[in-house]
Amino acid sequence: MDLNFNKNEDHNKLLLSDLKKRLAQVKLGGGEKRIAKHHSKGKMTARERIDYLLDSKKPSVEIGAFAGDNMYEDHGGCPSGGVVVKIGYVKGKQCIVVANDATVKAGAWFPITGKKNLRAQEIAIENRLPIIYLVDSAGVYLPMQDEIFPDKEHFGRIFRNNAVMSSMGITQIAAVMGSCVAGGAYLPIMSDEALIVDKTGSIFLAGSYLVKAAIGETIDNETLGGATTHCEISGVTDYKAKDDKDALETIQRLIDKIGDYDTAGFNRVAAKKPKENPQDVFGILPRSRADQYDMKEIIKRLVDNSEFDEYKEGYGKTIITAYARIDGWAVGIVANQRKLVKTKKGEMQFGGVIYNDSADKATRFIANCNQKKIPLVFLQDVTGFMVGSKSEHGGIIKDGAKMVNAVSNSVVPKFTIVIGNSYGAGNYAMCGKAYDPRLIVAWPSAELAVMSGNSAAKVLLQIEKASLLKKGENITEDKEKELFDKIKNRYDNQVSPYYAAARIWTDAVIDPLDTRTWISMGIEAANHAPIEKPFNMGVLQV
Repeated sequence: MDLNFNKNEDHNKLLLSDLKKRLAQVKLGGGEKRIAKHHSKGKMTARERIDYLLDSKKPSVEIGAFAGDNMYEDHGGCPSGGVVVKIGYVKGKQCIVVANDATVKAGAWFPITGKKNLRAQEIAIENRLPIIYLVDSAGVYLPMQDEIFPDKEHFGRIFRNNAVMSSMGITQIAAVMGSCVAGGAYLPIMSDEALIVDKTGSIFLAGSYLVKAAIGETIDNETLGGATTHCEISGVTDYKAKDDKDALETIQRLIDKIGDYDTAGFNRVAAKKPKENPQDVFGILPRSRADQYDMKEIIKRLVDNSEFDEYKEGYGKTIITAYARIDGWAVGIVANQRKLVKTKKGEMQFGGVIYNDSADKATRFIANCNQKKIPLVFLQDVTGFMVGSKSEHGGIIKDGAKMVNAVSNSVVPKFTIVIGNSYGAGNYAMCGKAYDPRLIVAWPSAELAVMSGNSAAKVLLQIEKASLLKKGENITEDKEKELFDKIKNRYDNQVSPYYAAARIWTDAVIDPLDTRTWISMGIEAANHAPIEKPFNMGVLQV
């Protein structure tokens, strides 16, 4: 190993250490005092409930752990969006679990809470996964009700999705383990089966105070909407549980009896670990996002036996297209090659840039994977499409459009890993969030933006300077540097993988060593949903 490898390794492991510290903080939810108060009521926390429910010896992945990160500081913050979402296994069956975190504003719904719940339901719908709701929420966060209540992708969409999933035959089980009020009361009752925990769970459209104010009736919350009321009088719920553990064990028994599912038929054989050491990715990946490296060396540390068969190896070299296996699953890999490459014509092409030939190659490969029913894995480290007269005259817009068309119309499941840069139209062509990847995650080294912080800061600086000069201000060299640093720092914050994860532009920031698990569990989930339509690229001709 050379000195540069060691420096890269130190840098990337520091990024990983920072990720682990951030995750540890997020997992505290509303903080240790609120957790203690929650426990004093005889209740488990959202994360404890999920951990108890899921099979302990099977892997799980968390969706949206950083949702809401640094977004609602004026309102006291909203760690993980006030809701914990995990894909895991219950009695060997893959499920997605959604648990309100009542240590965060009593589990109230912020705008990002709604977005995260909708993302969980989207995953369940796309993959026909059973979904389990662990309800403990005070309902909409009233100070921000205008941003969560009335629009298409707001709170009400949750119940619409409940109805749609029911019609699709997707199992939905809800356990009311705390408050379940107002419009939120519809979620568990629109599920297939509902449980309620005695003494701590309650369901009502309006609580006792509001009932008193509205119609003058005096009644306590337990009599109004507790477990006995809904299991023995109203018939709203199906099972009464004596405590949290009893409710979760009942869910386990219900899931255990679900019949088998039709599969999509994706190819899988016995898994093999990579021959090359996966830990090497920390030394291969450069410290600077502008530096070159060989993406093939990263791929060798992700795929089974470190083996892959490259499609059109000598053509369109700034994109690597290859067949491989990940945890036994057959995959088609589309990856940005990040080293300077030489064409047969003797021309040099910059790594991380999509050229005409590489876009053409990727389009054809994506079509092949769709024809063969092979899931696609996109490894992003892309600065965008090549610009300039040569590319424009060669039809880069047309070739880029073909690639975007192929990605858009792909019917096999897609999975996106943002390893480094994810800039501009390159993000789109390499299956960014707008192109419906089943899962999209980022490594701590990732950057997502229209362009790099350095480039954007230079453009924004020129605009700022022009504005100040119009006002008659003198721009000294020191003043210019101060402006540039201020703009770049602001922009760099926005390109951070945590900024993207906070807004659920990605599903997670992950340890690179967990990449195989995410892809494998993602394909297993996708295998629940048979492909229902043929691949068709429309009017654009390849």
